[in-house]
Amino acid sequence: MSNSFPLVSVDYGAEDAVMCGAALSESVSGPHGVRAQEEADDMEMDVEDAIDDMQEEDVEEEKAPSPPPVPTVTYKAPEPMGEHYFAESFDKGTLQGWVLSQAKKEGIDEDIAKYDGKWEVEEMKDTKLPGDKGLVLKSKAKHHAVSALLLRPFTFDTKPLIVQYEVNFQTGIDCGGAYVKLLSQTPDLDLEEFVDKTPYTIMFGPDKCGEDYKLHFIFRHKNPKTGEFEEKHAKKPDADLRTYYTDKKTHLFTLVLNPDNSFEILIDQTVVNSGSLLNDMTPPINPPAEIEDPDDHKPEDWDERPKIQDPDSVKPEDWDEDAPAKIPDEDAVKPDGWLDDEPEYIGDPDALKPDDWDEDMDGAWEAPQIPNPVCETAPGCGPWERPVIDNPNYKGKWKPPMIDNPNYQGVWKPRKIPNPDFFEDLHPFRMTPFSAVGLELWSMSADIFFDNFFVTSDRNVAERWAADGWGLKKAAEGAAEPGLVNQMITAAEERPWLWIVYVLTVALPLVLIIVFCCTGKKSPASTSAAEYKKTDAPQPDVKEEAEEEEAEEEDAKEEESGLIDKHKSEDDILRRSPRNRKLRKD
Repeated sequence: MSNSFPLVSVDYGAEDAVMCGAALSESVSGPHGVRAQEEADDMEMDVEDAIDDMQEEDVEEEKAPSPPPVPTVTYKAPEPMGEHYFAESFDKGTLQGWVLSQAKKEGIDEDIAKYDGKWEVEEMKDTKLPGDKGLVLKSKAKHHAVSALLLRPFTFDTKPLIVQYEVNFQTGIDCGGAYVKLLSQTPDLDLEEFVDKTPYTIMFGPDKCGEDYKLHFIFRHKNPKTGEFEEKHAKKPDADLRTYYTDKKTHLFTLVLNPDNSFEILIDQTVVNSGSLLNDMTPPINPPAEIEDPDDHKPEDWDERPKIQDPDSVKPEDWDEDAPAKIPDEDAVKPDGWLDDEPEYIGDPDALKPDDWDEDMDGAWEAPQIPNPVCETAPGCGPWERPVIDNPNYKGKWKPPMIDNPNYQGVWKPRKIPNPDFFEDLHPFRMTPFSAVGLELWSMSADIFFDNFFVTSDRNVAERWAADGWGLKKAAEGAAEPGLVNQMITAAEERPWLWIVYVLTVALPLVLIIVFCCTGKKSPASTSAAEYKKTDAPQPDVKEEAEEEEAEEEDAKEEESGLIDKHKSEDDILRRSPRNRKLRKD
């Protein structure tokens, strides 16, 4: 056997290391056995220390388990995958292709007339997608205007129009808009001169001031007879829009216009408003065929009164118009103990005149009045007066009764004439072509985040763009959202009345379970025993009565079958009845 031990590095488990050390110590022999034994002992001690360290680490891991990792969503800039007219994700990090307005707004003070509001391309403050950039309105109480040309103008013909973009009110919104304008294609369109009066075809998007939450869809309709434009507003959505403005999440706003004149407005790919351009716009697209004649006037003798006072009615002779509505109750009697000479209120005897009271300036000082303590035990104080009651003879002011007006001619209305301005446009979808997208906004809130503008005529292409852009944001925000309990607590902080709902939801079922389990109908035996304890009346032996009834039933059956001998002895009969056996025994 060799006297030397090679050094071997093996990743054994703790128990294997102990067994290995023991085997080495037992196999040591020869003149160098003592040293080998010491080396083996040292190895065994090192292994034991390693085991202790491993056990301590296991205990620490059990005491403080690490939370599960939060799922991460990797951002990738969306790319348009089909026919489109405009696509902007701002992930280049610049405003390349966008034009800042250099104009001034007319009709307002010079100090605020200029469109000098700041725009930046940056990530959201609390972004869940590093690398995702957007256009941010940075300043408040300023006019902002920025725009960009489409790849080619959009013409309203046989294809639908889909416009969508994202908005995030990062710090909330007090008063301001986040809508987009589709600027009309005109020969004199200059994006550097973009102002509120620049012609647009459609204005679409959120707007809020105070507690008025709006989602605009406005288009400018051209009168085919006069050539003038008039704004047409879509009906107000029935959905509650408050959450979309206050939850500080990114929301996708989509407008869909179809060649059949139908429209849809969606938020986060859910329809919140829909209708027809012909029937659901204000004012209506087409004027009425007839109007009231402005030259027609109501005749002077036209009687519009459906009821009149009866001219033949006469006031009764016994009608007293001067009788009061209330009179003193003559049957009332002053209560015993009424203190006529005691006032209801007296000066506070403990009150002291202030040191700075100046009678020349403030007048004579009087103690403040307090209820008279003497009156607390009496039915009343001061001069007693009879209570008043309704006057049975009161009739009030006499008026003749009303009758139907025999000369009633109805409510007068001017006659109808053909509308000289009448036209009928059955295709309002055919709007003015537009060639640019613009944001022209005034806001009292900053840090409004815009992203992923898209204009197309293919709904599938729009949905793919939305999935690659807004869909990623939604997934990232959802992965970072707190659990259900935290969401409930946050909701209750905003709406304290929710705590009542939570308590009732949890406490009411518990109370019902306790009541159901701890109360119930008592059995007849327990009820009988309880009554016996209360009355101490003698009770029959239930068991003996049952046995007697069984024996009597057996006797009846045997008697019917002729098995009972009529000449049986008395002892046999007594033995058959448990009660007789008991009596005989006694």
